[in-house]
Amino acid sequence: MRFKNKTVAITGASRGIGLAIAHAFAREGASIGLCSTQHKAATSLADDLHTTYGIPTYGKGVNVASFDEATAFIGDVCDALGPIHILINNAGITRDNLLLRLSEEDWTSVIDINLKSVFNATKAAIRPMLKQKFGRIITITSVVGLMGNPGQSNYAASKAGIIGFTKSIAKEYGKKNITVNAIAPGFIQTDMTDSLPNDYLDTIITNVPMSRIGTPSDVSNACMFLASDEASYITGQVLSVDGGLYM
Repeated sequence: MRFKNKTVAITGASRGIGLAIAHAFAREGASIGLCSTQHKAATSLADDLHTTYGIPTYGKGVNVASFDEATAFIGDVCDALGPIHILINNAGITRDNLLLRLSEEDWTSVIDINLKSVFNATKAAIRPMLKQKFGRIITITSVVGLMGNPGQSNYAASKAGIIGFTKSIAKEYGKKNITVNAIAPGFIQTDMTDSLPNDYLDTIITNVPMSRIGTPSDVSNACMFLASDEASYITGQVLSVDGGLYM
């Protein structure tokens, strides 16, 4: 029970990587506050984690791109479970297209949900972390934010922005025993990759030194490490979980 008596807040927790992260921390005894765009999905997952692991939970439907809603969510988690020790910024979407076909709406929605949400939730969570002189902030970026990808200029920009934000906040709050890191997954087996054509996936795999795409647990394991005492002297870093795709 490595995280017993710790409260973890997770955005975008209802499926894929976020779901794996929620289960990983729950197995280790953490109290879990989570959100999803769908209120029913969030509360259902919170109930499931409580039933399965016997831990305190809280779930809520939240538009994390809204400053007010994200701030309220963090406050609600603190009220329900106690001050947040670990924040996992995981919410994200894709709206892929080549630049000349990319609409302003698709640019803005990806930036708001993928990047602005990180500002929203982190700003709200910093205050309780400062009061307790402890905090772990982990944001899920992407290998695309490091290397770019055709047809994903909006997604790449949002994920690259996360990296700059992470390093800046790490420098601001390192003296307060708050570490701030990012994880850059490569291609991970989720709903997003399930929708890709098999021949495209085969092409991706040929470029991965480990010759496979990753699993959500590969990312959740990295997340658990960065939140642990063993990583207490690691901050401002981007940990790639991509099978060697980007070196």
